[in-house]
Amino acid sequence: MKTIINTKYVKNIFATGLMLFTAAGVVAQEDEEEKKISISGSVDAYYQTNLSASDATAQSFGSSFANELGFALGMANIVAAYEGEKTGVVADVVFGPRGEDAVGGYNLNQLYAYWNVSDGTTLTMGRFNTYLGYEVISPVGNFNYSTSYLFSSGPFSHVGLKADFALSDDFSLMLAIMNVTDTNNNLTGAYSAGAQLGYSGQYLNFYYDGGEALGFEVDYTGGFDLSEDFYLGINAAYADNDGAGFSGVALYPQYATSDDFSIGLRGEYFAVDLDTPGVDNPNVLGLTLTGSYSVENLTIKPEIRLDSWGSDVEPYFDADGAASKSLSSFLVAAVYSF
Repeated sequence: MKTIINTKYVKNIFATGLMLFTAAGVVAQEDEEEKKISISGSVDAYYQTNLSASDATAQSFGSSFANELGFALGMANIVAAYEGEKTGVVADVVFGPRGEDAVGGYNLNQLYAYWNVSDGTTLTMGRFNTYLGYEVISPVGNFNYSTSYLFSSGPFSHVGLKADFALSDDFSLMLAIMNVTDTNNNLTGAYSAGAQLGYSGQYLNFYYDGGEALGFEVDYTGGFDLSEDFYLGINAAYADNDGAGFSGVALYPQYATSDDFSIGLRGEYFAVDLDTPGVDNPNVLGLTLTGSYSVENLTIKPEIRLDSWGSDVEPYFDADGAASKSLSSFLVAAVYSF
């Protein structure tokens, strides 16, 4: 028997297969492109009460953020990033009291583009968080929920151009030219310069502000794994601002008792240089004990903080309403990251 092949049918099968193959290729290509776009962020809130004073008196520590009593909001931020083969962009949008205090009303924590010029060189231009200090704006990146005086005294972010160089497996170098601190619209023509030298997780940072005050800051940030469960972080800084400035050191011992719970202490000594003859420079010793318990993407942080000022400074009020050198408080924060 002669076998007859329906060429029209074969052509239809071939065409259908080609369409399916092409469609699958388009979907795969779209999936590959979609994977280059990442969305992340966090939401946090807290409850705080004073231990050594009445909550009826509006007072807080002299550091940034977490300065409200009762139930309070932190911030919500959404970070959208697109990564190309050699270039990319990052947009970090923030809302809430913590974000507003950090960015000054722009609702943009970070907004920058970068170019991987080579395997060891990256150029970044836009608004990016500071390289100075141990702590960061987002509570996700900090062990303690409240912040230190060293963090609160330095710049939070910069607007400018920086170049990162991977000199070797251990050494790194960053150089930057930026607007002066907290300046988005540069109307003076003054700029600041920054540099960072890194070695195996230890960083020596330099910052020079070319504004009217002509200030500079030298900062060391690092840490060591003393054992599998015990970590010690360190931050020390000195800043001079036309005769005035600050200096201080903070230690961050942290111990993981389990996969879900860790406990850490921030011990900080901070001094302000007022450059005023006959006046003792104010200084403060701050002790902050924080627990960190994680459930999936949620982290609960109970925290006790005690700050005590030296010299003749009495910036607080005690339970009787009298001036006091010290203030203590308890808070519990909830931080969710995604």
